[in-house]
Amino acid sequence: MTSTTSTSPADSDTGAPATPADSDTGAPATPADSDTGAPVTPATGRPMVSGIVALFAGSVVLLLLLSAVHLAQGTANLSVAELVRALWPWAHQDSERAQAVAVLVASRFPRVAAAVLVGLAVGVAGGVLQSVARNSLASPDTLAVNAGAYVSVVAVAAFGVSLPFFLNGLTAFLGGLLAAGLVLLVARGGAAGPTRLILAGSAVALALDALTTVLLMLFQQNTIGLFSWGSGTTVQSGSEQVTRAAPIVAAGILAVLLLAHRLDVLALGDDPARVLGVDVRRTRVLAVLAAVLLAAIAVTVAGPIGFVGLCAPVIARLVARRVPGLGAHLLLLPFAGLAGALIVVGADVLMRAVLPADVAISVPTGIVTSLAGATVLVWLARRTRDGGPASAPNRGAHGAVRSRGWIVTVAVLLAVALVAAVVAALLLGDRMVLLGDVANWWRGAAGRNVSFALDQRWPRVLAALLGGAALALAGSIVQAVCRNPLAEPGLLGVTPGASVGAVAVVLLLPGLGIWPVMAAATVAALGTFALVYWLAAGRGPASDRIVLVGVGVSAGATAITTLVVVVIAPWNTGTALTWLAGSTYGRTSGQIVPVALVLLAALPIALAGGRTLDLVALDEDVPRVLGVPLQRARLGFLAVAAVLTAAAACAVGALAFVGLVAPHAARALVGARHSRSIPVAVGLGAVLVSVADTVGRTVLAPTQVAAGLVTALIGAPYFVWLLWRSRTA
Repeated sequence: MTSTTSTSPADSDTGAPATPADSDTGAPATPADSDTGAPVTPATGRPMVSGIVALFAGSVVLLLLLSAVHLAQGTANLSVAELVRALWPWAHQDSERAQAVAVLVASRFPRVAAAVLVGLAVGVAGGVLQSVARNSLASPDTLAVNAGAYVSVVAVAAFGVSLPFFLNGLTAFLGGLLAAGLVLLVARGGAAGPTRLILAGSAVALALDALTTVLLMLFQQNTIGLFSWGSGTTVQSGSEQVTRAAPIVAAGILAVLLLAHRLDVLALGDDPARVLGVDVRRTRVLAVLAAVLLAAIAVTVAGPIGFVGLCAPVIARLVARRVPGLGAHLLLLPFAGLAGALIVVGADVLMRAVLPADVAISVPTGIVTSLAGATVLVWLARRTRDGGPASAPNRGAHGAVRSRGWIVTVAVLLAVALVAAVVAALLLGDRMVLLGDVANWWRGAAGRNVSFALDQRWPRVLAALLGGAALALAGSIVQAVCRNPLAEPGLLGVTPGASVGAVAVVLLLPGLGIWPVMAAATVAALGTFALVYWLAAGRGPASDRIVLVGVGVSAGATAITTLVVVVIAPWNTGTALTWLAGSTYGRTSGQIVPVALVLLAALPIALAGGRTLDLVALDEDVPRVLGVPLQRARLGFLAVAAVLTAAAACAVGALAFVGLVAPHAARALVGARHSRSIPVAVGLGAVLVSVADTVGRTVLAPTQVAAGLVTALIGAPYFVWLLWRSRTA
């Protein structure tokens, strides 16, 4: 059997379980591998039943103790003695006991039950997805299952449709299934390495989250409460949802357990599994369907509670290394579910122990689990040895060689498009004006209505142009340094980090001015980038880990932003949502100055360092051979990208996909030389955001659609096409 399951060193790129290196990522290994929790002991070849029974019994006892503590917490002060008295069937009936029983039945029991049920479902779902992808970084979050389910639920609510529980669950299931299927398809089921899998999942989730945010903004009356629910909350109004969801979760777990033996064989590799009679494709499809069903029903009950599906299976596999026999999926998956229940209940207990009771009830449980999950994701990213696209030469980033005449033609057409975008942005909106009106306004001879419209409009036009240009330049730098055409500042923690600082200042000190907001965003962006870079430093190529660590830090920063919003101003989420969606609404001339100054300084630096960027984008060895200080160059360029992202965030908010689409389109037009692609990318970014802002102001006027929705609608299909085209690269 050893010779059958052995693989070449290149198999570590896929996270295959047969190589010794995979123990660094916690990927499932062969049943004979005692390091990963094999089902047999080296000495006797029999499961150590007593150890497994003790482990499950201890976990159940711990879950019961945490649940008891959970029941004693809340806004109503009930001691443990009062709880016991309320539950004691022979206790004397009085008003105090009746009140305690009412609190338990209406609120606390349903919340505990929801926490346990959701933890079980998501923990098992994460374990299945990790086994199917043979990658310990896979989970309902990183495969965009939660994002797909969430946007489906929000879309139904946004249009005023009230669905019964089961149809709502079916909607979430279909949304999660489509998102997960897309991610697994473009990442070749995880065979392209953890970097590509996480990058694909994070980008798809980014697009879906942008769409969700805009739906929340446009339909605030119909989606009241869904912003905090979108971070995952176990608060329940009665036990109806938990009662309806329990049979579905039980059926999903039973289906997974029926596939447990097939998953054990599948862990050997596709070819050995086929030799042993397992239908690999059918097994994968059935396992993914069961996992998505469990994740979707969890979202329907409590919202997308983040990263429990990542943490619980990782904990289960770590424990399986010490408990022989636990590595078999028939035991590993239930234990992962039990670990998930412990995580959710423990997060609830911790949150309500730290925060005041009246504040804790409004803070989603998913914020705590997301922070914990981000830490686990970073830990796994630092241990992973990936040979994915980031460590290889960036072939996907290089366009064809273009003639000088072609480049001149592209430059002329881009200049014309830029002028046309500016003119259209000035003319179109909730009030249409003519070119003659613009000319009169420029001379100071326009009427009052025209002057008012254009005075409000031109700062937005400049903000869109400069913000798009800054994001495109930052994206060009990030893609070159990471040697990955699929990377962008939002996936490296820079944009979410800037959002933490900016949203905190906007909500804590409203009306303070743009420069304090810019300072807070810049400091937060640089701090986040410094954290990502420090965590990514270590053995092996740094580019892989920068991407993976950045995704983990981004998740943590997003959770902190949500925490700031729901704690400081839960009644005023519109301001934060406008920022997070990306919009030029209400911009003034003073808010344009920071991004203009940063862009004016950064563009010459990037152009002067174009040759260095060309070398850094090749691989790890060529720059060193040619005398380029690789680490210093990487650090300097990424610092410039961080400042650019913070400045752009002050102008247009947390706009998505511009830093991804514009640089890639520029390379396709003029080639990979940064001295040529950077100016074109800057122009394309300016045009893209300007057109997006104009469309958002015009299509549904006087209602305004955030520019982030338009860029997401443009960028998401482009990104999917890009992933599909490069899936075999």
